[in-house]
Amino acid sequence: MTTETVRENPPSTIIAAFFGFLASTVSAVASGLLVLTSRAEIEATLRKSDPGAAQDRLDRLTLVAQAVPVAIALVIAIVYLWLSFKLKAGRNWARVTLTVFTLLQAASLLTTAPSWAGYLSCGVAVVATVFSYLPPSNRYVAGVRRAA
Repeated sequence: MTTETVRENPPSTIIAAFFGFLASTVSAVASGLLVLTSRAEIEATLRKSDPGAAQDRLDRLTLVAQAVPVAIALVIAIVYLWLSFKLKAGRNWARVTLTVFTLLQAASLLTTAPSWAGYLSCGVAVVATVFSYLPPSNRYVAGVRRAA
């Protein structure tokens, strides 16, 4: 197997893992964007925690409470996308990193109140992780490593 063949023809298990991580990323971004639909709930919670706060202060705090999760979701999505493409290229370190991120994502389900999108994203990431370690994936990653 030449370097060109290895890099151009990842097995179907790697392709499935790649698309699984892409789908997980889209789902995670959707989950992060759900916070944009809960402005009134966020403002009500902030008002309860500080009943004497001025409306302009509440508006700023609400904006920050919405912007931070969205920004975090977008940064994570960019990293996930980059890692997904590196996995498709046969990089073992990307596969290991995605595995660690998937484990952290699964652990976060136990400590937070995730939305349906959070469960969906994690489930798809778990399936993608399994595909990335199936025998054809292992052979592909080993072949890329030897060719490098």
